[in-house]
Amino acid sequence: MVDTMALLPPFIRTARMYRPPLHLATGLTGDDEVLLDAPDDRLGPALVAAARGDHTPAAALLAATREGAEWEHRDRYTRRLAAFAASRAEWLENWRATAPHDPDTLLVTAQLAVDRAWLSPARAELLREVSPLITAAGHGEVRDPVPWRIALDHARGTKAGHKYFEELWAAAIRRAPHHYGCHVAALRYLAAGWHDAHGECFDFAERAAQDASADSLVQALPARAAFGCLTHGGVPGVPRERLDAAADRAISLSFRLPAADPWPAEIRNKLLYVLIRLDRREDALDQLRLIGPYATSFPWNRLSDDPLSEFLRVRDDVRTAPLAQPPGHPRSGRGGRAHSGDH
Repeated sequence: MVDTMALLPPFIRTARMYRPPLHLATGLTGDDEVLLDAPDDRLGPALVAAARGDHTPAAALLAATREGAEWEHRDRYTRRLAAFAASRAEWLENWRATAPHDPDTLLVTAQLAVDRAWLSPARAELLREVSPLITAAGHGEVRDPVPWRIALDHARGTKAGHKYFEELWAAAIRRAPHHYGCHVAALRYLAAGWHDAHGECFDFAERAAQDASADSLVQALPARAAFGCLTHGGVPGVPRERLDAAADRAISLSFRLPAADPWPAEIRNKLLYVLIRLDRREDALDQLRLIGPYATSFPWNRLSDDPLSEFLRVRDDVRTAPLAQPPGHPRSGRGGRAHSGDH
């Protein structure tokens, strides 16, 4: 486990004598209202039913995403259902027994197999063994990019060569040119493939964002590249201006998405981390208001074994730090660049 304090900027680490009540930071919910990894209104009933061993709502949910080509939601729901099946698999076993060739069953099964293999010391060997499950999922629904996102993750875990990866990538973007999950998988492959690959990652992320619409989740990809850079202590070859531009792009996207919603909370929690590391306190506070009560385990589980407590601690530090500065305290030197409130 990494040292939390070493990763955060001085304003987070400084002790303060005065900590005003939470209500003074307008728009922030109370600590007891904050939820960790809360499902949305569609996923929640499926998880409740799965806990009872009933796969029917999960099957209906994924079928709806497939029929409606809701690929971003389908990707997220697949991940969450597979994570639930990792500890309580009865409902998935019942589903597979009932509909072994159903494309949605095949998809969750492939995700679960990759997740389990990834945790093993024999990761590469086990991942190779689950390749047929990914292939079966890809054949289940030919329009679906999510099996190809799983395949891209699989390629990273098996240290597959660039030629094979490029074939997978071409198949993925042919199905959904701006699918966020596939782009994140590609970004992570690039980061794992070369030593100090942060410049290449930024190039890839920025090109993808420029090609995507303003409301596409791919607009958050450069901030994801910045996250990778900052979690490695920063890279001299990546200028501060590039990190700030990535954060600005994600801020613009965040203001286009619904506030206090579990779905965009995943992007906003990572953006919050980036803004904190860049010492952009006012922008971080804006994102906290948009996050509302929805904390996510990632990235806070990289700093603590208790991600909810870590989120609350960081939130409180962001909330109080500007008030602890004397009047007229200068900003962090960002000059005339756009603030989040300008978007």
